Amino acid sequence: MGGLFALYEAYSKWQDPHPIEGQRRWVPLAVLAGAILAEGFSFRTAMRESNRTRGRKSWVEFVRTAKAPELPGVLLEDFGALLGLLFALFGVSLALITGNGAWDAAGTAMIGLLPVAIAAVLAVETKSLLLGESAAADDTRRIEAALTADGTRIIHLKTLHLGPEELLVAAKISVDRNETGARIAGAINAAEERIREAVPIVRLIYLEPDVYADRPPQQAAADSSDPAGR
Repeated sequence: MGGLFALYEAYSKWQDPHPIEGQRRWVPLAVLAGAILAEGFSFRTAMRESNRTRGRKSWVEFVRTAKAPELPGVLLEDFGALLGLLFALFGVSLALITGNGAWDAAGTAMIGLLPVAIAAVLAVETKSLLLGESAAADDTRRIEAALTADGTRIIHLKTLHLGPEELLVAAKISVDRNETGARIAGAINAAEERIREAVPIVRLIYLEPDVYADRPPQQAAADSSDPAGR
């Protein structure tokens, strides 16, 4: 809404451009300079906090894969505010130097487009968390390695983030046709321990044993709902 209002202001200024007038017309530059310093300090703090969880990921990858929306939100908000202040400084400076209010309108339009773009990025990233996002690729590989460490074959595997630090794992795994119930239960308990050790954020694990037929895993998963196809 703020971005759309700024675009409306830019349109109004463009329709009726007028220079910045008055004896204190240079005061906005001082205000903007102070705001840039304050916002720069806030942005640096957001970067420090994000670096604790970012690891070796690029900033774009961090925003796209973060499971906790608050850090990317604050980071993008501070970045957008800082960039918006620079756009404002650009527009006001050129309007003062040239006496042409069209530069002020251009700066306002750039400011308006910025929060709209940031809002779109945050909407896309937050939507995946609201609808349910699977585990990161590295976590999925560790879960698969933990499940297959004792020779178990994975027929089907699903993961789902219930929260930033809470992961659900559901899998259909192979068991020998002649295994007893006690040994199957023991193998499942051991597999759960290995999964939680490999990926500590796993909170809920549901493992369904099944007899693995001599078919590719994809076909076995597709036929798992049909008892005659097992």
